[in-house]
Amino acid sequence: MRVVVLGAAAGGGVPQWNCNCDICRAARGSQPELQATQASIAVSADNEHWFLVNASPDLRQQLIATPQLHPKAGHLRHSPIAGVILTNGEVDAVAGLLSLREGWPFTVYAHQRVLSVLKSNSIFNVLDEKRVRRMPIEIGAAFEPRLPDGSPSGLEILPFAAPGKRAWYLEGTAHPDGDDDEPGDTLGLRIADKASGEHLYFLAACAALTLDLRQRLQGAPLVFFDGTLWRDDEMIAVGLGGKTGQRMGHMSMSGEGGAMAAFADLGIRRKIFLHINNSNPAWLPDSAERAAVERAGWQIPSDGTEITF
Repeated sequence: MRVVVLGAAAGGGVPQWNCNCDICRAARGSQPELQATQASIAVSADNEHWFLVNASPDLRQQLIATPQLHPKAGHLRHSPIAGVILTNGEVDAVAGLLSLREGWPFTVYAHQRVLSVLKSNSIFNVLDEKRVRRMPIEIGAAFEPRLPDGSPSGLEILPFAAPGKRAWYLEGTAHPDGDDDEPGDTLGLRIADKASGEHLYFLAACAALTLDLRQRLQGAPLVFFDGTLWRDDEMIAVGLGGKTGQRMGHMSMSGEGGAMAAFADLGIRRKIFLHINNSNPAWLPDSAERAAVERAGWQIPSDGTEITF
């Protein structure tokens, strides 16, 4: 199984278009290596057909920068993208679908609560459902995503509920799917190669590491996990916002209740933070926060990082 990190940043990316914080300013100037697009990965069992996990607003830029996802030579129109698996309905997970509107067949897999959000917004009708199917997935029900011709992909995806919340733009409104208390707005994924049995976990948004999640992740070969903020009150402390990480549905990296402490005894082989906000000082390679992340056995990836296992 092969994995490419298309983007590692949270909504807005690094630098964010209207932000002049220390990290964004450095990314525009003296440290362009800090630049990062919004969080997504691509996964393949055969290195020919790829499935995206989330479609960020930066998707067009990510596809240009990723040779594995370029059209095949000798074809006028072609894409290796066989499907997109959505883990939530936030803008930074679904807006990139609009960049895939040029008439190539693929399948969008998402929980019914997220599909209902797409259906309620007519702009997503640019994805002609005759070519781009929308397939509901269920919590706890493993499935094998299919290639455009209907053949098996060699991957097995198990969706599971993750502590989180509905998309922020739906707050204060009736959910398009009805019942506000139903799970499905935030999912984690177990992605496995059916031939080798190797697998990874993807949790780009997670508000808490519950007992169920701890048991699920114990001893995993690879986990991509929510690294939005260094500390829960970070946005407030640096003057960029009025919400805590918990209020936004995210664990912090640090602190007694943070991800680094929660994962310390889980025996996970490789741990990678994703969805890292532009305010997070762990972006800076020479910072004390980055040193703490690395001491705890975590990696902060660059766009384009590829993992084969």
